[in-house]
Amino acid sequence: MGMTGIETISEQRCHGGVQGFYRHHSEQCGGAMRFALFQPPQAAHEACPVLYFLAGLTCTEETATIKAGAQRLAAALGLILVMPDTSPRQTGFDGATGDWEFGEGAGFYLDATQSPWSSRFRMHSYVADELPALVAQHFPADISRSGITGHSMGGHGALTIALRHKDKYRSVSAFAPIVAPTQVPWGQKAFPRYLGDDTTAWAEYDACELVRKHRFDGTILIDQGEADGFLVTQLKPELFDQACAEGGQSLLLRRHAGYDHSYYFITTFIEDHLRHHAEALGCR
Repeated sequence: MGMTGIETISEQRCHGGVQGFYRHHSEQCGGAMRFALFQPPQAAHEACPVLYFLAGLTCTEETATIKAGAQRLAAALGLILVMPDTSPRQTGFDGATGDWEFGEGAGFYLDATQSPWSSRFRMHSYVADELPALVAQHFPADISRSGITGHSMGGHGALTIALRHKDKYRSVSAFAPIVAPTQVPWGQKAFPRYLGDDTTAWAEYDACELVRKHRFDGTILIDQGEADGFLVTQLKPELFDQACAEGGQSLLLRRHAGYDHSYYFITTFIEDHLRHHAEALGCR
């Protein structure tokens, strides 16, 4: 096991630090969960601030770790990177696999209330509560200096978790986030099955609804590609722009011609996001 309560799957030297993959038993998700964590060189002799990266539909803890290209600058800045999986796995639930927009790989970073999903699909509490406690226990992390970011469904997760737990995060950003899941097909498909038919419960996981009531200290950074195939039907950043204006929220929404929804877009702008978080987290 290496560390009590955490199984080390692998660890590799990377930019002078350590890129690891780990497995543990999750109380919130009722089974084994995996996450990736990068320790910068500075972590060898001091507690470092933490940035969580939440991935999107169909993704795992490997996706951003391998594709985002974040480790080089994180090493220079002294940032710990944490990349959790996007849902519990091997749940055995009917309908949990075979549909990329729902179930395993599509946890939507919410705490399900409907059977059978409510026993395993508790990604909101997992990311906001259980995982940070685990990271603080087992790694040289200063979780009082934490930021959160994510892509697509993970951007939705980052925004909603940060807006609902402002005491836990000093910074938030997102790449091509689902900002209004209650108003788009992805959310309208998943939310009734996870949360039931009461739309007031849905609003607790909708960044547009939340930001009107819960202003985040500091500026929210969002990057959106203009050639993103999901832009018009699923993402609708203009709705969040409007909601931030109504709620008095500082927002930097940047639109980029020619960029799509892929990790080629993310790796292009990941440096700006890391520097956005590093400034708020007091990286030296």
